[in-house]
Amino acid sequence: LATGQHPGVLFIGCSDSRVEPSIIGHSEFWDWCIIRNAGNIIPPYEATNGGEGATIEYAMEALNIKQVIICGHTQCGAMKGLLQLGELEEKMPLVYDWLNYTAATRKLVFDHYGDRSKKEKLDLLVAQNVLTQIDNLRTYPSIHSRLHKGDLSIHGWIYHIENGQLLAYDQEANDFLPPQSRIDAYAQPGRVVRAGGLSREIAGAASTASDPVPAYWPGAHRLSPEQSARLYRGSAG
Repeated sequence: LATGQHPGVLFIGCSDSRVEPSIIGHSEFWDWCIIRNAGNIIPPYEATNGGEGATIEYAMEALNIKQVIICGHTQCGAMKGLLQLGELEEKMPLVYDWLNYTAATRKLVFDHYGDRSKKEKLDLLVAQNVLTQIDNLRTYPSIHSRLHKGDLSIHGWIYHIENGQLLAYDQEANDFLPPQSRIDAYAQPGRVVRAGGLSREIAGAASTASDPVPAYWPGAHRLSPEQSARLYRGSAG
């Protein structure tokens, strides 16, 4: 480690002490470049010249990272704050101001799902916030350029603290699904399988034009495909 760092993934997660990337990803700590803050929020480009933007730029330009994960989680205190902004403004004015960067999340959920229970709205806020932050992330020039080139992929995750299960955003289904729901053919060598958006090559498979990003997720090279699927299911699987 003294000779340099070579993380494969930029992980954007919540500062909640229960959200630990190396545990969630079953990997080593050096696999990750990490941004953690209240609510796994990324302000849009030039909205603020803070550490988030600087870390994103460094990850793209200096570390040449090819995969970004934005990870929300259940029981998120920041998302609970979105449910009660009036109280939050008085008690925690800095948190209140910070949550302005995900105002689109709150409006969408309250406009379209306002009749849901408090628990349902919280779960919807957690999920929608991940997608909002992906949109914000795309406003950064270094991200925009790399996406255009085709050598960067962005993944949205939700980590269930209650049982360790991981859900990944599936663009085709427009939903957060267990990654193993897309893994249906591990026994077929030479086939590229997508696990919740993250590519995982089976022995002997080669990347295709439709899969330009090298297959990788932290820890994957140390595990068999079967082990990878089992770990992604969490303790509930």
